Amino acid sequence: MDQTLSAARRARRVALLVPALLGAAAVAFLAQRPLGDHAGWNGWVGTVNGIVFLAAAALPVAVLAVWALARRRRAAGVAAGWARRSALAEVGMVYGTVPWVWMILLPGVDPGGPRRRVNLVPLHDIAEIVGAGPPATAVAQIVGNMLVFAAFGFLAPLRFAALASVRRVLALGAAGSVLVETAQYVLRLDRVSSVDDVLLNAVGAALAALASRRWWRRRAS
Repeated sequence: MDQTLSAARRARRVALLVPALLGAAAVAFLAQRPLGDHAGWNGWVGTVNGIVFLAAAALPVAVLAVWALARRRRAAGVAAGWARRSALAEVGMVYGTVPWVWMILLPGVDPGGPRRRVNLVPLHDIAEIVGAGPPATAVAQIVGNMLVFAAFGFLAPLRFAALASVRRVLALGAAGSVLVETAQYVLRLDRVSSVDDVLLNAVGAALAALASRRWWRRRAS
């Protein structure tokens, strides 16, 4: 029992790194690049800076949601350790994924225009990113794509026994990425719908799942 509780505590500490890192990134990002000339609601919901700031501001709400959900489950007779762990995993998956998807669906320079860009050649865009810019920029773009479904990949196996599999997390990460890339195309957001984004999103989810493997949910929910 002591080992189970200790493992649950370690899982909560590690899982809390997701919102903590996002909050730290928000502070650093906004300190470097303020909202600038984007006025009104567009400055908050239509820019990367605004989304990062809103995500950081929503951190207390996410923490409160974990507490309230865990308390409700304890009141319903669920074991305290599992109530906290399941609540943290569910809220963390949403909190750690929605801002990234939101950023991906931001429109480009000419949203609604006739241009629709698609790349179905694997590794083509990655090679262009690596060859076109400074190493730091290439790393940031590649790592950023890998983080899109990282929170889901890390936390889903902790919550659902059916997802305690790297292959299944990889498949779900790829499916989610395909949906996002398809939305970019259908909504004419003037963004490139790329197979490389799907690859990076899926690999990021799978690597995150591997990082949480020792705490995976082994029994049915």
